[in-house]
Amino acid sequence: MSESPTRPSRTRRTPGTTPDRDRSAVDDATGDERDDLLRGADAKNLTPRALGWVLLVAGAVGLVGAAWLSIERYLKLIDPDHVAACSLNPFLDCGPAMASWQGALLGFPNPFLGVAAFPVVMTIGVVVLTGARLPRWFWLTMLAVTTVAMGLVVFLVWTSLYALVVLCPFCMVVWAAMLPIFWFQVVHAVQEGHLKVSEGVRRVIVDNKGTLLAVLYVLLVAWVFLEMGPTIVEYLQAV
Repeated sequence: MSESPTRPSRTRRTPGTTPDRDRSAVDDATGDERDDLLRGADAKNLTPRALGWVLLVAGAVGLVGAAWLSIERYLKLIDPDHVAACSLNPFLDCGPAMASWQGALLGFPNPFLGVAAFPVVMTIGVVVLTGARLPRWFWLTMLAVTTVAMGLVVFLVWTSLYALVVLCPFCMVVWAAMLPIFWFQVVHAVQEGHLKVSEGVRRVIVDNKGTLLAVLYVLLVAWVFLEMGPTIVEYLQAV
């Protein structure tokens, strides 16, 4: 009686584990290839194309706001009696922000920074859309610069609400543009492993990136309304 051929044993893979052969491939891989080996094709990941469009579109929106403010600041310099187009009422007025020392932190109007920086953001977005892979040091440098810019935005929001008690419409356009530029860079850095976090934190950030961005917008709007709301109500009642 002939013996039946012995079947090769198969190693059962536990979800979330990688065999030694796969681990060596993961060690040799970088960037998107490493993600594919470790997690497979994850539909919730932030794709390079999506990141590129965010940088391009949000950068364009920010550029419009910064350019308009720059033009208004120039017109105010050549004509002190010029009334800015964004000066709509006592609570929506670009004039106080442009005239304050906070509006020229580096010795020149803040909008000039946006006119210089947002085209760079747009260019990087176009580069990403072409399929170029940028190195880790580049993304970390860009995230660091964007974090400083986001800190400046928070300071200017605080200035508008507590020091000037007036909102600049085109400043708010720049604020709105900066949030996705900053947030999606954080998501990208966490997803690609540029920022080291636990797997649980990584999945919360990457899987809920859109929801968390909406939360950031809600917090910003709530901050503005909680501080400016009572003052606006008092003004309307007096009128």
